[in-house]
Amino acid sequence: MAGGRGTRLGMGEKPMVRLFGKPLIDYVVSAIKPLIRRMIVATTSATPETRIWSLGKDLEVTETSGSGYIPDMIEAVERSGIYGPVMVIMADLPLITEEIIREVIDVYRSRPEPALSVHTPLSLHRSLGRRPDVIFNYWGELIVPAGVNILRGSNISEEQEDFHLIMNRIELAININTPEDLRICESIIRRRMVSQGDMD
Repeated sequence: MAGGRGTRLGMGEKPMVRLFGKPLIDYVVSAIKPLIRRMIVATTSATPETRIWSLGKDLEVTETSGSGYIPDMIEAVERSGIYGPVMVIMADLPLITEEIIREVIDVYRSRPEPALSVHTPLSLHRSLGRRPDVIFNYWGELIVPAGVNILRGSNISEEQEDFHLIMNRIELAININTPEDLRICESIIRRRMVSQGDMD
């Protein structure tokens, strides 16, 4: 999903905002491409540069109406003709890794529910100094949606019973909505570079 206006971030098209020289969407594509048979970038009229970038990477692109996240998701999946499981992921999760995506897929395959939603504990966000927009109380635990879901394409316009996968992973807690989110993400990556000896 790469069609949001990114008004709170205020840096132009959010998927194309640069993080250490790379667009945010590039991090997500790199993480999921080895594991997914078919990748579709859902853009809107608000993200023309993202569309151009995606086509330049030989990615399949569909332009949705820009009516909102859920309507655009439904529209993109219906246009794709996918009837089996489809992973829906936002383009603003630059810390996401192939390992995490693989774990999500493995859990989904082990569950009987037709859908799966990924969440992080609210406590993780608080430890990072973040205030998430959406919080759920799930059996007494406060959790935050991570922006990663698996759904049945054949029933995409219907509510689907989903397994709540709660992962205490910092990579899933940082989606870039504000300049502060970008600053936190940059700080995390910089610390990792230093610990790995990739940065002075």
